[in-house]
Amino acid sequence: MSGLFSDSKTFADAVARREPELIVERYRIEQHQAGFDLKRFVADEFELPRRPASGFVSSASQSVLDHIDALWPILTRPPDSHDSRSSRLPLAYPYVVPGGRFDELYYWDSYFTMLGLEARGRHSAVRDLCMNFKDLTLRYGHVPNGNRSYYLSRSQPPFLWAMVELLSTREGSQVWREFLPALEQEYQFWMKGSERLEPHSAKRRVVRLSDGSLLNRYWDDRDTPRDEAYREDIATARDSRRPPSEVYRNLRAAAESGWDFSSRWFAPGGALISIRTVEIAPIDLNALLYGLESALERAYRESDPERAQSYERLAAERRFALLNHLWSAELGAFTDLVWQEESSTEQLTAATVVPLFVGLTDAITAEHIARAIEHKLLAPHGLLTTLVASGEQWDAPNGWAPLVWMASRGLRRYGYLELAKELERRWIERNSQKYRDSGKLVEKYDVLAALSSAGGGEYPLQDGFGWTNGVLAAFLAQSDAP
Repeated sequence: MSGLFSDSKTFADAVARREPELIVERYRIEQHQAGFDLKRFVADEFELPRRPASGFVSSASQSVLDHIDALWPILTRPPDSHDSRSSRLPLAYPYVVPGGRFDELYYWDSYFTMLGLEARGRHSAVRDLCMNFKDLTLRYGHVPNGNRSYYLSRSQPPFLWAMVELLSTREGSQVWREFLPALEQEYQFWMKGSERLEPHSAKRRVVRLSDGSLLNRYWDDRDTPRDEAYREDIATARDSRRPPSEVYRNLRAAAESGWDFSSRWFAPGGALISIRTVEIAPIDLNALLYGLESALERAYRESDPERAQSYERLAAERRFALLNHLWSAELGAFTDLVWQEESSTEQLTAATVVPLFVGLTDAITAEHIARAIEHKLLAPHGLLTTLVASGEQWDAPNGWAPLVWMASRGLRRYGYLELAKELERRWIERNSQKYRDSGKLVEKYDVLAALSSAGGGEYPLQDGFGWTNGVLAAFLAQSDAP
């Protein structure tokens, strides 16, 4: 709370040098003494996080693919040893971090990083990442947001099934059997509480609508300030004049969404203080869970046909619910649902591409979405995240690699090849132009203005950067790459 560090995550990632009880006892004794120096106290009692020294010097004279290949070792961390005084959760296999302030494994980031690893012939790294996610799921009952103890109360968009699908392209269908226990465990995590849920009610990550349809929402099992944004969350709750625990839960749920933060989660016309993430059943989360249900049906098909049929039914029911409740005929796109009101937010966002990515739409619905992308979301340098310029990082004018990838794959899947290639061309050129200018690939890009950098968010623009590298490498590996 003192603002000793410009980034609250610094202290959350610090490692105590001795037993915490002893540190607290010393602090209580010394804090009110004349001349007490908090900065010196923290330096005495904690080892602050240090990024591994790499000696890496970025140079725009390299080709962008050579740059990406040179970065993989810099972003790779060895297996962890357990340290009870650290917030880092140990991992048994090497893993790739996004870069910058994000020096741990992140869940949904990793799928898009894997795409580039696979495209650049680093299949063993893809398997290592999958094994880490499998182990995390079986150890904790879900995939945490990242391998930090303060991330254990939430997950992120469920991409484990897509990771296994990517792995299977090289290793064959047997990987589905290998990862089936983890996929089953993840599904149970997202659906926990659904068994006896009454209509028009919610429990944890599950909501049941008045017609009995089951959908999911983002959630967090804690309602306190986030460790990694402690001071910021307290300020947001104070400014909101709402019950603090309500604000904290919604901030945390938005962090689980990966879209932290976006006008998607705000009351109409509101700002961060109006955040209401848990009131929304999002299209992207539910589409990804359709993907998980379909993957479980495929995984059980040979070994347990009855179980496979059960997941086939669940996927069909979810598809019906999405088409019935989250489709906006007016926008010609999927939107999010305010589940208590059972009304659409009527906000067009790039999340509408996820149903195309997972293949749940019919040809007519896909055509409407393609037109919405072409006429409203396609920007001069990529794909707009939303049409709202709120100042938050998951809003206009920013574009993000994972959303561009899912849009591209979805458009190609439904036969909109030229539109997909045009989107890819604009994104590749944006990445390449920024690389030529700075020698860096970064977390997100301004897709409207040619010369400006992306902004917004709780921290400065990060370079590195895992999912940007992954998606760009995967696009460039295509046989018809622009």
